[in-house]
Amino acid sequence: MPQEDDHIHDFAAIGIGPFNLGLAALTEPVSGTVPGADGVFLDEREHFDWHPGMLLEYSTLQVPFLADLVTLADPTSPYSFLAYLKESGRLYSFYIRESFFPLRSEFRDYCRWATRKLAHRLRFGHRVTRVDHDESAGVYTIRAETPDRSVILRARKLVLGTGTTPYLPEAVHGLDGKHHLHTNDYLLRKAELQERRSITIIGSGQSAAEIYQDLLQDIDTQGYELNWITRSPRYFPLEYTKLTLEMTSPEYVDYFHGLPPGTRDALNASQKNLYKGIDADLVNDIFDLLYAKRRRGPVPTRLLTNTVLTGAEHTGEAYTLRLRQEEQQRDFSLDTEALVLATGYRYRQPGFLEPLRERIAWDGSGRYDVSRNYAIDKARSEIFVQNAELHTHGFVTPDLGMAAYRNSCIIRELTGREVYPVERTIAFQEFGVPAPSDT
Repeated sequence: MPQEDDHIHDFAAIGIGPFNLGLAALTEPVSGTVPGADGVFLDEREHFDWHPGMLLEYSTLQVPFLADLVTLADPTSPYSFLAYLKESGRLYSFYIRESFFPLRSEFRDYCRWATRKLAHRLRFGHRVTRVDHDESAGVYTIRAETPDRSVILRARKLVLGTGTTPYLPEAVHGLDGKHHLHTNDYLLRKAELQERRSITIIGSGQSAAEIYQDLLQDIDTQGYELNWITRSPRYFPLEYTKLTLEMTSPEYVDYFHGLPPGTRDALNASQKNLYKGIDADLVNDIFDLLYAKRRRGPVPTRLLTNTVLTGAEHTGEAYTLRLRQEEQQRDFSLDTEALVLATGYRYRQPGFLEPLRERIAWDGSGRYDVSRNYAIDKARSEIFVQNAELHTHGFVTPDLGMAAYRNSCIIRELTGREVYPVERTIAFQEFGVPAPSDT
């Protein structure tokens, strides 16, 4: 028999990544005093982790340390990145380092520090299998499996933070062979890759660039060939100018959310360099590394732009990649012994929501119809999402820098009050038609 928890929580947050962990940190100080702030947090993993396959030693976040779990909502929070550094005895070292951008592994360690502080609210090792709505009681019933028992919890509202999953293009579906992987597993299998005679990376973003640089450093000592293939016309740097950064603002989210769905989809397709580009310093470092290595002789590496992977097969020891140069409209093939797919992540609707399908608002493409307040239920007041609203709220959706803002909005909806001030106007520029002048 499942073990039932008689306590009815104000909300249940499913998935403990940085976004819901931030929600836990921001609701913790008021969970006993503000109605609506009592939450339970569930995750199927045994402990917190964050992109373990991409925690390269020197890789940094692409956002400043202020984009931590809490600071942009509550600069006085005891769960800030600076509080973590102080407690860890590294605050002065970070200050002397003179960089706003934490190491990626450092951010993961900071989040783990926060999970220890919030352990009484977080339930790892709980795989949610089904969520139902009890109409008579007005609560959601959450069924979860742990390593040794089944449990049932109840909550009045839900916050979904199940995150995105590695995306593999159709061209590699069903591909045989042991030496192809998504970047999510890169560090776990790096040594295996470097035993092969040739490695090819498919992708154009930050992860592809970091892996290319990492493998390029060892190319002469390890003796492999290295290819980097992207469908983009060039290796786009992340656009990081200040007026562009104003697009990560409440005003731009308001503007984007108010556009027709087709316009929003077109904008998302055209704005990838705003959130999927490569750090400009990394682009330059790669060129400098290529320059230094070529002084000693030819470098066995190729960088191919405007090139789409249309198919792949595995025969013997190698993969044969079928490729198309889009501008020339010419097909060609390339053989490689190992394949790294830097093809990003996509949101996948969790199966446990199926019993709630009739309570959820859907758009014409079968996606959540996410309201401006991040709700997906038809009443717009009970089921909220984190990082599942790219199509309705724009490219800021996965941005760590907007997470505290989104959590402030969700906490306002959960509690009925503005626990943390919600910014409404921060930008100098106007994104839509100007409001009529009073004069």
